[in-house]
Amino acid sequence: MLTDKQTQELNWQKNYGIIPAIIQHYVSGEVLMMGYMNADALKVTENTGKVTLYSRSKQRLWTKGESSGNYLKVISLTPDCDNDTLLIMASPLGPTCHNNTSSCFNIAVSDFSFIYNLEILLRERKLADPNNSYTARLYNSGIKRIAQKVGEEGIETALAGIMQNQQEIINESADLVYHLLILLGDQKIDFSQVIAKLRERNI
Repeated sequence: MLTDKQTQELNWQKNYGIIPAIIQHYVSGEVLMMGYMNADALKVTENTGKVTLYSRSKQRLWTKGESSGNYLKVISLTPDCDNDTLLIMASPLGPTCHNNTSSCFNIAVSDFSFIYNLEILLRERKLADPNNSYTARLYNSGIKRIAQKVGEEGIETALAGIMQNQQEIINESADLVYHLLILLGDQKIDFSQVIAKLRERNI
């Protein structure tokens, strides 16, 4: 949550007692929604750990998900450089938008949020019919076969690199990432854990 210093430096006067709050998925980076906060909304958000905003039309506080149950669990709060906007990293408990989509800006999908959504989709395919789904069939084949496929695709990617064939490098890299996500899913490892390790090594 915000430090005492950050809270004191927030510029509430600029927008007549409210500040914009951008809510972003803490893993995929997808922008989930945008709302407004006053000082009371911020206090409730920090005390409950659930995103609570100020409704300008109803002129009251409202906790996102209070009707649907699709709350936004707060991971972190960060003010911008002018201290007049907040970025909230959150973990959504269900669809964020009233249209039952993950984001109120659902049409805009970044490359990295696509990877996150693909990871979820591949794990859901575990329960699919192996006769109709290659992914389900691969999960069904066991870890040795999955690991073998990752090795095969790694070698094919390397060979495409040796040949300096850019289109084949792209194709084989896509196959490699797909099979790697299958392996991680089989071992119940989130791709975000791999990113965390890369960050750790980058320090």
